[in-house]
Amino acid sequence: MLRKLLVVAAATFLLGACASEPPPPPPPPPPPPVQAQTFMVFFDWDRSNLTTQAVETVRQAAQAYKTRGSASIVATGHTDTSGSPQYNMALSLRRANSVKQQLVREGVPATAITVNGRGEEGLLVQTGDNVREPQNRRVEIVVGGQTTVSTVFSDPASYCKALSDKWRQYRTSVIEPREAAAIAKCDQGDYAAGIPVLEDALIGVKIPLPAPGYRWPGRPIGPA
Repeated sequence: MLRKLLVVAAATFLLGACASEPPPPPPPPPPPPVQAQTFMVFFDWDRSNLTTQAVETVRQAAQAYKTRGSASIVATGHTDTSGSPQYNMALSLRRANSVKQQLVREGVPATAITVNGRGEEGLLVQTGDNVREPQNRRVEIVVGGQTTVSTVFSDPASYCKALSDKWRQYRTSVIEPREAAAIAKCDQGDYAAGIPVLEDALIGVKIPLPAPGYRWPGRPIGPA
């Protein structure tokens, strides 16, 4: 009987000791997100090649990418308002691609870089039409920014139309029979014949595809 009382007393004491122990401290808060870094590369009028200063700026952006360990890079090309909007859209993309190529030379994986062209949109210095403004002729490099994911095309018709529209947008002043025939194939519903030709044509002139593309069974179409 005495032994049972001692056991009960000991158990009561232990339960009381456990109840009196303070709760464990809360876990430390997560570290704040690393802010995106922006670098600006400027271009001579009607040019897409990088100056010595531009190469140095791109090198700094590449170093910022490496310091983070893992990040995304968005290179967005711009132009001033001199020239036609169609020409400037293509020029802005060529500038962004020049930056991408230099980033790759500096050791940044091509898969980490997203390239955009905005033409005359997003002016750094607001001007009228046909104004040569050096600060508007630029590529903005954002390291650590979020990229916008395009909507997946649910059918070959919408993807084929998107390819046709993009080709017309960038190449309005150029008539290429092969691409014109591919656009006609899309209009006729022969997507298997039209889509590959238009994809190859856009890639050949360094115009980004409307990604991600459409896939149908047995025939992958569009970027993976």
